[in-house]
Amino acid sequence: MMAPDALNGDFRMIDHIGLAVSDLDAARRFYEPALKPLGIAAVMEVTEEMTGGHGAHLGMGRADKPFFWIGTSKPATGGCHVAFAAPDQATVDAFYKAAMAAGGTDNGAPGLRPEYHPGYYGAFVLDPDGHNIEAVFHGAAG
Repeated sequence: MMAPDALNGDFRMIDHIGLAVSDLDAARRFYEPALKPLGIAAVMEVTEEMTGGHGAHLGMGRADKPFFWIGTSKPATGGCHVAFAAPDQATVDAFYKAAMAAGGTDNGAPGLRPEYHPGYYGAFVLDPDGHNIEAVFHGAAG
């Protein structure tokens, strides 16, 4: 049985996800402005002391619910892909612009990706550790 989402009553499969980063301050400088157009902000911090030496972590989300975590507990390996849902194409464009301004590396400018499905509009940016971060709007499928 899936747990209801306390924010909106919907059901969800994934409660939260975490990425290892090599430098939490650098990652924060990237993610805070990059995710702001998506309505995602830092909502919780866990210090190295609080984890008993198992890294420092930053929880990002909405309405005081962290669902995207970055932290230094394990070596960053890159190669992870996270796609954030956007409500429209303009928000995908704003994410891309903000992520690039925050030091991201282009990995696919905003645009339609009909090879995924009709109406798929996404943008891809590599974070400072090489993680592929995407904002996607699933427009009309036909």
